[in-house]
Amino acid sequence: MKITKKALASIAGPTALAFVAAFVPTSAFAATDLQGGIDAAKPDGAAGNTTLFGDGSIFNTIVNILLFLIGAISVIMLIIGGIRYTISAGDSGNVTAAKNTIMYAIIGLIVAFLAFAIVNWVLGALTKTA
Repeated sequence: MKITKKALASIAGPTALAFVAAFVPTSAFAATDLQGGIDAAKPDGAAGNTTLFGDGSIFNTIVNILLFLIGAISVIMLIIGGIRYTISAGDSGNVTAAKNTIMYAIIGLIVAFLAFAIVNWVLGALTKTA
């Protein structure tokens, strides 16, 4: 039985969506310690860490969120490239496009990991106390 590209594409999309949805974290609805949050407030009324650099700083949080998004997009593109490669059916143009998608997704992952390491190293060096 020959499966057409359209049928394979209509199966691959929902399958990829189900695969991604299976790994989405869910909330636990656990109780929290309210007193710990009250005691953690700063004397001037500011809650949490409001420093620009250092562990848990604003800059570190923003960079980590951006690097997470880059990594997540790279993984999604890797999956899309694999699906495109699978449904290319030997067409050289589609195979080349799929291989390029996979290659650039892997490069994106490598860049995200290196950027994470470099940013954390630089932030650690800037905030190190002598």
